[in-house]
Amino acid sequence: MALKVYQYAKCGTCRNALKWLQAQGIETELIPVFEEPPAKEQLTEMVKASGMPVKKFFNTSGEVYKEMQLKDKLPSMSEEEQIALLSSNGRLIKRPLAYDGRKVTIGFKPEQYEEVWGSR
Repeated sequence: MALKVYQYAKCGTCRNALKWLQAQGIETELIPVFEEPPAKEQLTEMVKASGMPVKKFFNTSGEVYKEMQLKDKLPSMSEEEQIALLSSNGRLIKRPLAYDGRKVTIGFKPEQYEEVWGSR
């Protein structure tokens, strides 16, 4: 199965992650995150697979996050509400978001990619 990578083509971090994956010979399916954010069901699977809180999936440095004042609002929202919000606006999702059906990475750190995707 190809590694699904939700990304934004103009994002430098996404480009660096893709270069790393290509250098390892990992087959990827690129998905434009702004136009096609993951559905609620898929995000729910990703959150469970990651073992991380939903908050880690938010692009906290993004304009939309700041405009919506989510720093103040997220703590009082349920996990389901947070996931619904993420699936409704791809600009809120931290990128790249990579998922193979079992494992998830959010953002790009070479050492994390090596640990998670290096043994594919």
